[in-house]
Amino acid sequence: MIRPVARLLAYLALAATLAGCGVGTLKVTNLQTGRSLNSDNSVGALTTTFKPSDTIYVAVLTDGSGSATIGAKFSHLGRVVAEPEKKVSYRGAAATEFHLDYAGGVPAGEYDIEVFFNGQSAGMRKVRVEP
Repeated sequence: MIRPVARLLAYLALAATLAGCGVGTLKVTNLQTGRSLNSDNSVGALTTTFKPSDTIYVAVLTDGSGSATIGAKFSHLGRVVAEPEKKVSYRGAAATEFHLDYAGGVPAGEYDIEVFFNGQSAGMRKVRVEP
């Protein structure tokens, strides 16, 4: 039989473990793509059409409080070309940015950008780089 003090300690340990793993109330509210960023990491000028000389930015807008791992998978012609991720901790509305650029210019064509929130897909955007 488990004593009340031992049971309380077990519950407290479980609660502490779950608190460290959870996301709290943090959730994705929107995905933005564009050529520039504002000072808060949201996209400055929304677009889905780019030139090879542009940097492709994606901003993952979140709201709520908590911690999470947010990632973006950039694919071109079915091939993953970048897959960055960031561990974040926010209180309130926030934006997490990811970007794609190449020294010689971004190759022309269609790109799929899939965003992940704690390993689960949170949405996808298609963009196009025109020569």
